[in-house]
Amino acid sequence: MAKKPTGKNTSGRGQRDLKVKVKTARGRKPSSTRWLQRQLNDPYVKRAQAEGFRGRAAFKILELDEKYRFLVPGARVVDLGCAPGGWCQVAVPRVNALGDRAGKAQGFVLGVDLQEVEAVPGAEIHQLDFMEEGADDKVKGWLGGKADVVMSDMAAASSGHKQTDHLRIVALCEAAAELAFDVLEEGGTFVAKVLAGGAEEGLQKLLKQRFDKVANVKPPASRADSSEKFVVATGFRG
Repeated sequence: MAKKPTGKNTSGRGQRDLKVKVKTARGRKPSSTRWLQRQLNDPYVKRAQAEGFRGRAAFKILELDEKYRFLVPGARVVDLGCAPGGWCQVAVPRVNALGDRAGKAQGFVLGVDLQEVEAVPGAEIHQLDFMEEGADDKVKGWLGGKADVVMSDMAAASSGHKQTDHLRIVALCEAAAELAFDVLEEGGTFVAKVLAGGAEEGLQKLLKQRFDKVANVKPPASRADSSEKFVVATGFRG
Protein backbone atom coordinates (compact mmCIF):
# COMPACT_ATOMS: atom_id res chain seq x y z
CA MET A 1 0.00 0.00 0.00
CA ALA A 2 1.36 3.43 -0.97
CA LYS A 3 2.15 5.75 1.89
CA LYS A 4 -0.04 8.81 2.37
CA PRO A 5 1.95 11.99 1.74
CA THR A 6 2.42 14.00 4.91
CA GLY A 7 2.51 17.42 3.26
CA LYS A 8 5.30 18.31 5.70
CA ASN A 9 8.87 19.21 4.85
CA THR A 10 11.17 16.89 6.73
CA SER A 11 14.33 18.08 5.00
CA GLY A 12 17.47 16.50 6.36
CA ARG A 13 15.78 13.96 8.60
CA GLY A 14 17.22 10.49 8.61
CA GLN A 15 19.35 10.94 5.47
CA ARG A 16 22.59 9.01 5.10
CA ASP A 17 25.30 9.88 2.64
CA LEU A 18 25.73 6.47 1.04
CA LYS A 19 26.72 7.03 -2.58
CA VAL A 20 25.54 4.42 -5.07
CA LYS A 21 27.77 3.83 -8.08
CA VAL A 22 26.30 2.64 -11.35
CA LYS A 23 28.30 0.92 -14.07
CA THR A 24 27.46 1.55 -17.71
CA ALA A 25 25.68 -1.55 -18.96
CA ARG A 26 26.07 -2.83 -22.48
CA GLY A 27 23.75 -0.89 -24.79
CA ARG A 28 23.14 1.89 -22.27
CA LYS A 29 24.33 5.40 -23.10
CA PRO A 30 26.76 7.07 -20.66
CA SER A 31 24.25 9.91 -20.25
CA SER A 32 21.62 7.38 -19.12
CA THR A 33 24.07 5.93 -16.61
CA ARG A 34 24.78 9.40 -15.22
CA TRP A 35 21.04 10.11 -14.92
CA LEU A 36 20.45 6.78 -13.15
CA GLN A 37 23.31 7.36 -10.73
CA ARG A 38 22.03 10.85 -9.95
CA GLN A 39 18.55 9.49 -9.27
CA LEU A 40 19.82 6.74 -7.00
CA ASN A 41 21.90 9.22 -5.00
CA ASP A 42 19.37 12.05 -4.88
CA PRO A 43 18.09 12.46 -1.28
CA TYR A 44 14.89 14.10 -2.55
CA VAL A 45 14.11 11.11 -4.76
CA LYS A 46 14.56 8.84 -1.74
CA ARG A 47 12.38 11.08 0.44
CA ALA A 48 9.65 11.21 -2.21
CA GLN A 49 9.54 7.42 -2.24
CA ALA A 50 9.60 7.19 1.56
CA GLU A 51 6.91 9.84 2.08
CA GLY A 52 4.54 8.70 -0.67
CA PHE A 53 4.99 11.55 -3.14
CA ARG A 54 4.94 10.91 -6.88
CA GLY A 55 8.16 12.77 -7.53
CA ARG A 56 10.91 14.91 -6.02
CA ALA A 57 9.24 18.05 -7.43
CA ALA A 58 6.76 17.88 -4.53
CA PHE A 59 9.47 19.26 -2.25
CA LYS A 60 9.89 22.35 -4.44
CA ILE A 61 6.34 23.51 -3.80
CA LEU A 62 6.64 22.49 -0.14
CA GLU A 63 9.71 24.69 0.27
CA LEU A 64 8.17 27.60 -1.64
CA ASP A 65 5.01 27.41 0.46
CA GLU A 66 6.96 27.32 3.69
CA LYS A 67 8.56 30.62 2.68
CA TYR A 68 5.54 32.43 1.19
CA ARG A 69 2.54 30.68 2.84
CA PHE A 70 0.05 30.66 -0.02
CA LEU A 71 -1.34 27.13 0.45
CA VAL A 72 -3.52 27.99 3.42
CA PRO A 73 -6.69 26.26 4.68
CA GLY A 74 -9.66 27.29 2.54
CA ALA A 75 -7.60 28.26 -0.51
CA ARG A 76 -8.83 27.31 -3.99
CA VAL A 77 -5.85 26.09 -5.99
CA VAL A 78 -5.31 25.44 -9.70
CA ASP A 79 -2.32 23.25 -10.63
CA LEU A 80 -1.55 23.69 -14.35
CA GLY A 81 0.24 20.77 -16.00
CA CYS A 82 -0.27 18.78 -12.82
CA ALA A 83 1.17 15.42 -13.99
CA PRO A 84 2.26 13.28 -12.25
CA GLY A 85 0.35 14.84 -9.34
CA GLY A 86 3.00 15.61 -6.74
CA TRP A 87 2.06 19.27 -6.36
CA CYS A 88 -1.59 18.33 -5.92
CA GLN A 89 -0.55 15.84 -3.24
CA VAL A 90 1.16 18.66 -1.35
CA ALA A 91 -1.71 21.12 -1.78
CA VAL A 92 -4.53 18.81 -0.61
CA PRO A 93 -3.61 18.64 3.11
CA ARG A 94 -2.31 22.20 3.24
CA VAL A 95 -5.54 23.79 2.00
CA ASN A 96 -7.65 21.21 3.86
CA ALA A 97 -9.27 19.96 0.64
CA LEU A 98 -10.53 16.82 2.41
CA GLY A 99 -12.09 18.88 5.20
CA ASP A 100 -10.51 16.69 7.85
CA ARG A 101 -8.81 19.46 9.85
CA ALA A 102 -11.28 20.49 12.52
CA GLY A 103 -11.86 24.21 12.81
CA LYS A 104 -10.12 24.96 9.50
CA ALA A 105 -11.78 26.21 6.30
CA GLN A 106 -12.01 23.61 3.54
CA GLY A 107 -10.13 24.39 0.35
CA PHE A 108 -10.26 23.00 -3.17
CA VAL A 109 -7.53 21.62 -5.42
CA LEU A 110 -8.02 21.46 -9.18
CA GLY A 111 -5.41 19.84 -11.39
CA VAL A 112 -5.38 20.09 -15.19
CA ASP A 113 -3.06 18.45 -17.68
CA LEU A 114 -2.87 17.53 -21.36
CA GLN A 115 -2.50 13.88 -20.40
CA GLU A 116 -4.57 11.67 -18.17
CA VAL A 117 -3.36 11.78 -14.56
CA GLU A 118 -3.89 9.15 -11.91
CA ALA A 119 -6.42 10.33 -9.32
CA VAL A 120 -5.11 12.22 -6.29
CA PRO A 121 -7.31 11.81 -3.19
CA GLY A 122 -8.81 15.17 -2.31
CA ALA A 123 -8.08 16.78 -5.68
CA GLU A 124 -10.28 17.11 -8.77
CA ILE A 125 -8.31 16.40 -11.94
CA HIS A 126 -9.34 17.18 -15.52
CA GLN A 127 -7.69 16.51 -18.87
CA LEU A 128 -7.46 19.92 -20.55
CA ASP A 129 -5.26 22.05 -22.78
CA PHE A 130 -5.24 25.21 -20.69
CA MET A 131 -4.29 27.26 -23.76
CA GLU A 132 -7.42 26.34 -25.71
CA GLU A 133 -10.17 28.91 -26.16
CA GLY A 134 -12.55 28.99 -23.21
CA ALA A 135 -10.20 27.08 -20.88
CA ASP A 136 -10.40 29.84 -18.25
CA ASP A 137 -14.19 29.57 -18.16
CA LYS A 138 -13.94 25.79 -17.72
CA VAL A 139 -11.51 26.25 -14.85
CA LYS A 140 -13.77 28.77 -13.11
CA GLY A 141 -16.73 26.45 -13.66
CA TRP A 142 -14.93 23.52 -12.03
CA LEU A 143 -13.83 25.75 -9.16
CA GLY A 144 -17.26 27.25 -8.70
CA GLY A 145 -15.66 30.69 -8.76
CA LYS A 146 -12.18 32.16 -8.86
CA ALA A 147 -8.88 30.78 -7.59
CA ASP A 148 -6.66 31.96 -4.76
CA VAL A 149 -3.57 30.25 -6.20
CA VAL A 150 -2.51 29.31 -9.72
CA MET A 151 0.67 27.25 -9.81
CA SER A 152 2.65 25.58 -12.56
CA ASP A 153 5.65 23.27 -12.69
CA MET A 154 5.32 22.85 -16.45
CA ALA A 155 8.25 22.59 -18.82
CA ALA A 156 8.18 22.30 -22.60
CA ALA A 157 9.64 19.16 -24.15
CA SER A 158 13.42 19.50 -24.31
CA SER A 159 14.94 20.19 -27.71
CA GLY A 160 18.50 19.79 -26.48
CA HIS A 161 19.19 23.44 -27.34
CA LYS A 162 19.44 25.53 -24.19
CA GLN A 163 18.25 28.85 -25.61
CA THR A 164 15.35 27.26 -27.50
CA ASP A 165 14.22 25.45 -24.37
CA HIS A 166 14.47 28.70 -22.42
CA LEU A 167 12.25 30.54 -24.90
CA ARG A 168 9.72 27.70 -24.89
CA ILE A 169 9.33 27.55 -21.14
CA VAL A 170 9.06 31.35 -20.85
CA ALA A 171 6.29 31.28 -23.48
CA LEU A 172 4.56 28.52 -21.53
CA CYS A 173 4.88 30.50 -18.31
CA GLU A 174 3.48 33.62 -19.99
CA ALA A 175 0.47 31.61 -21.17
CA ALA A 176 -0.04 30.30 -17.63
CA ALA A 177 0.16 33.87 -16.31
CA GLU A 178 -2.49 35.02 -18.79
CA LEU A 179 -4.83 32.31 -17.54
CA ALA A 180 -4.02 33.31 -13.96
CA PHE A 181 -5.06 36.89 -14.73
CA ASP A 182 -8.48 35.57 -15.78
CA VAL A 183 -9.12 33.17 -12.92
CA LEU A 184 -7.34 34.63 -9.87
CA GLU A 185 -9.17 36.34 -7.06
CA GLU A 186 -7.88 39.74 -5.99
CA GLY A 187 -4.97 39.20 -3.60
CA GLY A 188 -4.17 35.82 -5.19
CA THR A 189 -0.82 34.15 -5.87
CA PHE A 190 0.86 32.88 -9.05
CA VAL A 191 3.76 30.41 -8.86
CA ALA A 192 5.54 29.08 -11.93
CA LYS A 193 8.78 27.50 -13.08
CA VAL A 194 11.04 29.33 -15.51
CA LEU A 195 14.57 28.79 -16.79
CA ALA A 196 17.14 31.51 -16.26
CA GLY A 197 18.39 32.86 -19.57
CA GLY A 198 17.39 36.46 -20.17
CA ALA A 199 14.13 36.18 -22.12
CA GLU A 200 12.06 36.18 -18.94
CA GLU A 201 12.37 39.97 -18.55
CA GLY A 202 9.07 40.51 -20.38
CA LEU A 203 7.35 38.04 -18.05
CA GLN A 204 8.77 39.81 -15.00
CA LYS A 205 7.53 43.18 -16.25
CA LEU A 206 4.08 41.74 -16.94
CA LEU A 207 3.80 40.23 -13.48
CA LYS A 208 5.02 43.38 -11.72
CA GLN A 209 2.17 45.27 -13.39
CA ARG A 210 -0.43 42.90 -11.98
CA PHE A 211 0.95 41.82 -8.58
CA ASP A 212 2.15 43.68 -5.50
CA LYS A 213 5.30 41.58 -5.12
CA VAL A 214 7.27 39.37 -7.52
CA ALA A 215 10.10 37.16 -6.23
CA ASN A 216 12.49 34.84 -8.04
CA VAL A 217 13.48 31.83 -6.00
CA LYS A 218 15.54 28.68 -6.38
CA PRO A 219 14.28 26.32 -3.65
CA PRO A 220 16.72 23.85 -2.07
CA ALA A 221 14.98 20.93 -3.83
CA SER A 222 15.89 22.41 -7.21
CA ARG A 223 19.11 20.76 -8.37
CA ALA A 224 22.17 23.00 -8.18
CA ASP A 225 23.15 22.20 -11.78
CA SER A 226 19.69 23.15 -13.11
CA SER A 227 18.95 26.60 -14.55
CA GLU A 228 15.37 26.42 -13.28
CA LYS A 229 13.98 28.93 -10.84
CA PHE A 230 10.50 29.81 -9.68
CA VAL A 231 8.65 33.07 -9.88
CA VAL A 232 6.32 33.72 -6.93
CA ALA A 233 3.94 36.63 -7.55
CA THR A 234 1.72 37.63 -4.62
CA GLY A 235 -1.02 40.19 -4.11
CA PHE A 236 -2.87 40.02 -7.43
CA ARG A 237 -4.36 43.42 -8.17
CA GLY A 238 -7.30 42.14 -10.17
